[in-house]
Amino acid sequence: MKRISGVVSSAVLAMLLSSHAAAEYQGPKVKFKLAHPAPPGSHITAAYKKFADLVKDKSDGRIRVQLFPGSILGSDRVMIEGAQRGTLEVGVSSTPNLASFTPLFQVFDLPYITSPAKQEQLYKALEKGQPLNAYLEKVANDIGLQPIMYAEYGYRNFVSKERPLTGPDALSGLKMRTTDSPVDVAVAKAMGANPAPIAWGEVYTALQQGTIDAEGNTFDLMVGAKHHENLKYAITSAHNYGMQVAMANKKWWDSLPEEAQTLLEEASREAVTYQRTVAYPADQKKARESMLAAGVVIHETSKEEMAKFKELTQPVFDEFAAKLPEDLIQLVQETQL
Repeated sequence: MKRISGVVSSAVLAMLLSSHAAAEYQGPKVKFKLAHPAPPGSHITAAYKKFADLVKDKSDGRIRVQLFPGSILGSDRVMIEGAQRGTLEVGVSSTPNLASFTPLFQVFDLPYITSPAKQEQLYKALEKGQPLNAYLEKVANDIGLQPIMYAEYGYRNFVSKERPLTGPDALSGLKMRTTDSPVDVAVAKAMGANPAPIAWGEVYTALQQGTIDAEGNTFDLMVGAKHHENLKYAITSAHNYGMQVAMANKKWWDSLPEEAQTLLEEASREAVTYQRTVAYPADQKKARESMLAAGVVIHETSKEEMAKFKELTQPVFDEFAAKLPEDLIQLVQETQL
C-alpha cells in the first residue's frame, strides 16, 4: 500500500478500512431521508455519502439512508422546517442558518471564537459525552430536533475582484457581499467595507457585473461556484467558522430502537472523521490550486495581521456575545485554550 498522508493516522485508517466488517445489527428495517445543501463533488456531500454507505454496511442493508443532495428538497431553512414537522427525517443546515431557529447556534458566527490551529480540540468537544455536545443537543431538542452529525463547512476568507488584499486595512471601502446574518454584516462594517447582503446564487453575476467587488467564504465553496473566475486576490483571514449540521426529527429519533440509534451514531462518527481527515483537506488543497491556476494571488495572513483582524472585529464579538449565554460562550472558548 502506498504511504498514506500524515493527516490520516493509522488508527483512522484502520477505522475506515473496518467499515466493511460483518454487520451485527439484527433490529427492524428502517429507511429514512436525509437532505443536505451541498453540490456534487463537495467534501460535505462526501461526508453524507460516507454516512449512508456506513449505515447500509453496518446494518447489512437493514437500515437505508436515502440522500437528497444539492438543496433539491429546498433551502437550509426549508429542510430544517421539514425535520421539525416530521415530513423529513433528517435535514442539514449550516450553523449560520440554524441561528434563525435558535439564536444559540449564532455562537459559531462570532468572529474568531474558534481557529484552525485549535480545530482538533473543537472536534473533541463536539463528541458525545462532552459538555459542549450535551449543551448543543439540549438546544436542538428544545426546538424538536436531534443533532446526529457536525459535518465540516470550514473557515471563510476574504477575496476581492480588483484590489490586492495585503492586510485588514485593504478591505476598507470595498462593496462586500454578505449573508443576511447580522454578525456577517457587522463584521464587514467593522472592516470598513460596505456590506451588500446577496443570495448565494446571485453572487457570481454580482461579481461579474461589479455590483460587488469582494466577499468572504471558504475557498472550496467559491471555486465550486466558479467565483474564482472573477477574482484576483484573497487573504487567509479565517474570520468565521461554520458547520453543516444534520438534524433529525426528535420524535422520529426517539422512536428508533436503541440498537439503531447506536449504529447511526457510530456511522456518523466514522463518516465525519473521514470528512475531516480525508475529504476536507483534499478539497481545500484542490480549491487552492484552482484559485492559483486562475491567477488569484493568495496573501497568507501574518501573526500581526491576524491580531489586527481580531482587534477590528472585537466590538462585533462583544455586541453579539452579550446576547448569548455566558456558559455557552465559555464552552466554545475553552476549546481554544
